[in-house]
Amino acid sequence: MLRFIGSFFGGIFTTITLGLLFGALTLGAVFWMYSADLPSHESLAQYSPPTISRIYSGEGRIIDEFAKERRLFVPIEDIPVLVRDAFISAEDKHFYTHKGYDVQGMISAAWDAIKSRGKNTRGASTITQQVMKNFLLDGSRSVERKVKELILASRLEQTLSKDKILELYLNEIFLGQNSYGVAAAAQTYFNKSLDQLSPAEAATLASMPKAPSDYNPVTQKERLTTRRNYVLNEMFQNGYIDEASYNEAKDEPLKSVQNGDYPAFREALPPRDYFTDEIRRQLSGTFGEEEFFGGGLSIRATADPELQEIAAVALRRGLEKYDRNQGVWRGTGKTVPTEVLGDESAWRKALSEVNDMPRDVTGWHVAVVLSLGEATAEVGIEGVDGTQEIPANDVTWARKRLEGGKLGKKARVPADLVSVGDVVMVRQVTDDKTGEFVRWSLRQVPEVQGGFMAMDVNTGRVMAMQGGFSYQSSVFNRATQATRQPGSSFKPFVYAAALDSGFTPATIIVDAPIEVETPQGLWTPKNSTNKFYGPTPMRTGIEQSRNLMTVRIAQEIGMPLVASYAEKFGVYKPMQPFLANALGAQETTLYKMVAAYAMFANGGERVEPTLVDRVQDRYGKTIYRHDQRKCEDCNSPRLPKGDGVKIDSNRERVMDAITAYQLTSMMQGVIQRGSGTGVKLPVPVAGKTGTTNDAKDVWFIGYTSNTVAGCYMGFDQPRTLGPGAFGGTLCVPIFQEFMKEVVKRRGGTTFKVPPGGYFQNIDRFTGALLGPDASGANVVAEYFREGEEPLFALGEIIDGGFAMGSNLPLFANGESDIGGSDTVTTSDGQTKSVPKKANFGTLSSGGLY
Repeated sequence: MLRFIGSFFGGIFTTITLGLLFGALTLGAVFWMYSADLPSHESLAQYSPPTISRIYSGEGRIIDEFAKERRLFVPIEDIPVLVRDAFISAEDKHFYTHKGYDVQGMISAAWDAIKSRGKNTRGASTITQQVMKNFLLDGSRSVERKVKELILASRLEQTLSKDKILELYLNEIFLGQNSYGVAAAAQTYFNKSLDQLSPAEAATLASMPKAPSDYNPVTQKERLTTRRNYVLNEMFQNGYIDEASYNEAKDEPLKSVQNGDYPAFREALPPRDYFTDEIRRQLSGTFGEEEFFGGGLSIRATADPELQEIAAVALRRGLEKYDRNQGVWRGTGKTVPTEVLGDESAWRKALSEVNDMPRDVTGWHVAVVLSLGEATAEVGIEGVDGTQEIPANDVTWARKRLEGGKLGKKARVPADLVSVGDVVMVRQVTDDKTGEFVRWSLRQVPEVQGGFMAMDVNTGRVMAMQGGFSYQSSVFNRATQATRQPGSSFKPFVYAAALDSGFTPATIIVDAPIEVETPQGLWTPKNSTNKFYGPTPMRTGIEQSRNLMTVRIAQEIGMPLVASYAEKFGVYKPMQPFLANALGAQETTLYKMVAAYAMFANGGERVEPTLVDRVQDRYGKTIYRHDQRKCEDCNSPRLPKGDGVKIDSNRERVMDAITAYQLTSMMQGVIQRGSGTGVKLPVPVAGKTGTTNDAKDVWFIGYTSNTVAGCYMGFDQPRTLGPGAFGGTLCVPIFQEFMKEVVKRRGGTTFKVPPGGYFQNIDRFTGALLGPDASGANVVAEYFREGEEPLFALGEIIDGGFAMGSNLPLFANGESDIGGSDTVTTSDGQTKSVPKKANFGTLSSGGLY
């Protein structure tokens, strides 16, 4: 009997032992099988998570940020203990004692599931396991993934310290609202840094990893509060906070940015604009999108925020002035359902959801028409309490475009333009003298568009760039992306090539009719006045923007030479060597043109335009620097008394310095006597207007001794801007408004006269040599190269090989190009006489005036 009992229990023991052995072997085989092709966990030691790239102004203020995953990487030593304790309490209270997996936690989770018959199931993954799942494995719910997770977790614990594992976790975890990592989440939910968080706020963040979408602070506020209080209790039970702190924290109401308790971090940043978006476009191409959006780059922009705002205001004013002069009301084309207009909270909510509105225009507000009276319109305005009225006298400038394209009668009351439910833009009108409020006024985004850009002529630093009326209504950057005909603003490159080829400002060029046979037919370019002036000094050709003189110069020196100059200055790549292109018929961008004019201004040295001074990687290492100049004596312990440091610009020379000065002097004449007379600055200015065929594009680019700025205006789908549209009437006022403020800040000097030349008085009408004491409106001091013996007056005449008409007079003393002109009102309210349009034949020939 005893033997039987012993055999029975011995058999049971053997069976159990064999079963355990077999189970262990099976489990070992499973772990061995799954561990064979696991990803390497060692790569996590060098892991660099995607982080936000930020753009800073020159003063170090954040002006924009870009990220696909909004993350701010923070080393573990900079993460407050309070935040660490909150997450450990919520996710893995045995984190610092287990070996990667928590057996006690697994058993406890399994027992809870059994007791609740599957209703109360919870995860038992440790922080280490979650790191493995987030970094190296997928998020699938399977036994295979869990086994791999356990294996990798145990391996990781042997490779990295606990603090390093926690650092990876707290910087990688997704916490909702496109926020990855605790630093970004603290900013998103509370607009605070980690060291500013209270225990309640730290516990709120620690509540998120379980299911961020299920703990939304707005839609799931009560549920999130319950979870927060659970985490606070765990922190108290684990000894991380005392009882008083626990009681105080759990009684706090749940506050967040999303509930309107704190301002959003993004609200502290200026609205995204054309400048920072162009940086995004350029650097994404240089470094790649992955590095730009996730590399944690620190980008120091060249933008001057004050000048950027001035440029935006000036361009918007010019565009809106032109648009209102057309007198056509288009509105926004957007509406709010009329059934919500009776409930203020409902229409305000609906209004806030209307997208693609120009909310970035200073002083403009989005509004909805609530009702229409006999002479007024009642509107509800975003961000303004109550309701406001639009009076009848605000709309009399406009007519509504009817179906079929016809224009209706001139509006007498707001009801003639808008309907109930229409979404409109409005702004306050104030008294110019007192600044007192006058009325609310309807506004609209102009159909005409344009671009503006300003840069330093010596460094290439772009100080301001505006690519349209409003970035929020149209992100297309017309300063860098719109390719348009520059018209007569291209002519200086033809003259530069001629000056380098032996011409002088006093060289006589024939201004007479030209006929050119082309495959497309007979091309007969004309001057903007439809007049011909015979032999004329070269200076007058650029001052009065003579098309025929420019064509003859281009023919004389050869279009291949003109093309090489345009390419050398970066205007085209390549330029087609057709005569019509000498008048600016080939398209380019404002960005390239302004950069090219900077080289005229600085004496002929190459400058590369840049929107970025410096780029640093996430570790602070400089990976790009624009300024490559060398300081020759910056390392010297002392300098001679009165001496400054010497900077070697080491820039390539693209044109002769004397040529650059001669060209600048001639373009100063454009400002003094030509189409740029609307520029009135207290420092010397040079520049050139441009108006293309049928006035589809108008330009002005001008510069002082230290700043170059340019403006372009035109419709996105090219069509004529109408009578009276010229670079001098539309773009010059914008340039003037901007540069007036620039000169106050940056000043300006006379343009530097290079060595190697001498001044000689010349009659600007005849090109005749005058004595040193000559005076009068006809006298101009030209700069000639030493050793150069120019032929004056009719001593040498350039006709480009074209026949010259007979009996054509010289440009006579006192004569101007204003004959046959129209009187127009410029965008700044001045009255000017401008030449009538010329007929350019059957081909588009680019430049007009």
